[in-house]
Amino acid sequence: MIEEQMLGGPDEDPVAELRARAEALEHKLAETEQQARDRIIRAELKVEAVRAGIVDLDGLKLLDLKDLEVTQDGEVANAAHVVAQLRRAKPWLFGGTSSSSSASPPPAQAPRLKLATEMTDDEYRAARAALLKQQP
Repeated sequence: MIEEQMLGGPDEDPVAELRARAEALEHKLAETEQQARDRIIRAELKVEAVRAGIVDLDGLKLLDLKDLEVTQDGEVANAAHVVAQLRRAKPWLFGGTSSSSSASPPPAQAPRLKLATEMTDDEYRAARAALLKQQP
């Protein structure tokens, strides 16, 4: 009698109730995993799109995320390729490279000496005096 009260009465099957609950939890887990997968994919695509110089991140809504796969490391396998395809298909979504892109700095150049003909009188006098002080 006490067991029947704890389990919800004689009419309810505790095993069926637990199975239904387990199925609901499994469904919720699968839904949560899918949401996490979609967030990872969107984040990876945003990074690659910014590197590619996208003007507006809303352009990523044009992509079909179902074909993308997340690796064991949690990265999107071909995100750079997908963004490159988007850039070829819809070039107006992309502008020049952004300031956060990994552009290489200009090559270093040796400082160019100023010619005497380019100097003002004061600059010439100061440069001449500096040269005369260096001579032994």
